[in-house]
Amino acid sequence: ASLLKKTIYLPIHIILWVLVWLFYIYFFSYAADNDQFVIHFATSLLPITIVVTYIIAYYLIPRFLLKKRYIVFTAYLLYTVVGSLFLIIIITFINFIFLSNYDMKQMPLLTRNFVFVFILVYLVAGLVSLAQLLKYNYKAIHRNSVLENKILEGQLLLKEKELHYLKEQIHPHFLFNTLNTIYGAALKESKHTPDLILKLSNLLDYSLNQIKKKTVAISEETGYIDSYIGLEQVRFRESLSVTFTKNIQRDIQVPPMLFIAFVENAFKHGGPIDEFLIINIHLEVVDKRLHFTIKNTVKAAQNNTLNHGLGLKNSKKRLDVLYPQRYTLTSELKDNWFYLDVNITLDQ
Repeated sequence: ASLLKKTIYLPIHIILWVLVWLFYIYFFSYAADNDQFVIHFATSLLPITIVVTYIIAYYLIPRFLLKKRYIVFTAYLLYTVVGSLFLIIIITFINFIFLSNYDMKQMPLLTRNFVFVFILVYLVAGLVSLAQLLKYNYKAIHRNSVLENKILEGQLLLKEKELHYLKEQIHPHFLFNTLNTIYGAALKESKHTPDLILKLSNLLDYSLNQIKKKTVAISEETGYIDSYIGLEQVRFRESLSVTFTKNIQRDIQVPPMLFIAFVENAFKHGGPIDEFLIINIHLEVVDKRLHFTIKNTVKAAQNNTLNHGLGLKNSKKRLDVLYPQRYTLTSELKDNWFYLDVNITLDQ
């Protein structure tokens, strides 16, 4: 690849220096009668221009200037300037001796001034160096852009892996709680055991299939919560009062099993008051806002020690990944009630 690049750039460099040589001839021909002197002078000046240009553009700039070694860059640039000025003086004298027969008047006007010739050489070197700097800058911007894209891709991959990990944590947690319910019913030889197993089968079918998807319809998600509540109602029987109200103005897409951990926690950590567990759930989708609230009774002894455990912690992590800076989650214990409120700003 490197050899191919050199092969491609070689004709460009040759054309560049041919154009510079023609420019020198045209420039020094001003008010000149000795064309032979002009051609020889331009030809002898060209190698100095090439050397100076390549030293600055391809050695000093990338090795020192771009690496912010300004003092070393300045020192070597001064060496280059002094050396090139010395060579320009020598070439001028050689052309003066061999082509003008020691007659200053036979020298073209613009070739007599060392300073003017020096400025012309460095004008060419400066333009080429500027083009090279712009090229280095473009490469740096492109390299940074590629690096940023790789970092973003890596962050996205990490988020997807974290989401998968959190989902996998939620699923066994739910399965463990439900199997405990069935186990308890089986020990009591309850007639509700077959119904519990059927409900569990339906829930597992949803969770196993839908959890692989990035999003599901909100109507499917609320159906899942309804099924879960139905399962718990069989377990708690007459000692439970649960309501699940909805105000869904449009059927948006949401990540699967987004709110189930909060519902599980209400049953797991909630405490009955006068032997009666009360759970009130409300979900609404209005404009670009998804609002979920749940409150449940807790025992008086739990008021200062209630901990909603892994489910709540993982749900918060999941919300951090799914809705960064676009959600609020608040919870409060007050008067034997646990309140939880989730507000999400939607982008659709």
